[in-house]
Amino acid sequence: MAHVTFIHGIANKPPPADLLRIWRETLANAADPLPLGDLGVTSQLVYWADLMYEQPDSDLAAHEGVLENTPAAVDGGGGASAPQPRNADEAAFLAALRQRMSGLSGAEMAAAPDVPAQPQGALERVPLPWFLKKPIMDAFLRDVHHYLFDVEFAPPGRTPAVHIQQTIRQRFIDAVCGKAVTRPHVVMSHSMGTVIAYDCLKRVGACAEVDGFITLGSPLGLDEVQDKLQPGWSRDNGFPFEKLGAGWVNVFDRLDPVCGFDPMLANDYRKGGASVVEDIAVQNDGAWRHSITKYLRQPTVAGALRRMLQLG
Repeated sequence: MAHVTFIHGIANKPPPADLLRIWRETLANAADPLPLGDLGVTSQLVYWADLMYEQPDSDLAAHEGVLENTPAAVDGGGGASAPQPRNADEAAFLAALRQRMSGLSGAEMAAAPDVPAQPQGALERVPLPWFLKKPIMDAFLRDVHHYLFDVEFAPPGRTPAVHIQQTIRQRFIDAVCGKAVTRPHVVMSHSMGTVIAYDCLKRVGACAEVDGFITLGSPLGLDEVQDKLQPGWSRDNGFPFEKLGAGWVNVFDRLDPVCGFDPMLANDYRKGGASVVEDIAVQNDGAWRHSITKYLRQPTVAGALRRMLQLG
């Protein structure tokens, strides 16, 4: 019996059972339907939004559909505040990512202009109002920063604070090493979840071996992210061969602002100097191309998962 471990990305999410149901139903109702339950495929979700947000998102419709009129529907839900750097290294990291995403400085971001004066960042290619873009920016910076720098954090009103990277790593390890896992076992990840999954597969010795790896809308191509995956990552041997027994498929939309600056990973995650990651370009619909449900509806995603799960 095959098994899939899912891991979500940035911003707040519905409760884990609802989120897993939404993802499974999206695959089952896609253009190339992949009803995991009917095919005997089990699955689980590595959930970490509860470490970053006080309460799960109750607006399930925002995560089920294609509407793009609320922060939750465009991966900006939860009201995250932009992170405050603790040292020069963190300040440089945040400034570089902020510039890529918005083309704005920290002071300009704090001012929250209705329309940036000179749009130039990845988000400015997306035809959404600024009141939706700023929550996306804040969620992206906060979630990525807190994981890569292992910030000790608790959401407002919650205690105790935990080390974010250490805690999420343990959740991932518990999932992939659990008794419920059967083979072939595929990890399917989205957005910041791709960074977490890669970090564990490449740099955490306790991680179990998996048979396939799928990344959707991944920021792993960004230099700033790669720098923080060292030691472990290198351009010539970045492929996580230590724990990944077979293939890695990376699916991207060039207008997805989270991955669009450098969406192709084959050149940055080689195996013994050879390009082995399969990069696949898709075109999601609507203004917000980063949505997980839009990626899951793509026939190429269902095809890659079907092949890795050996479903014929």
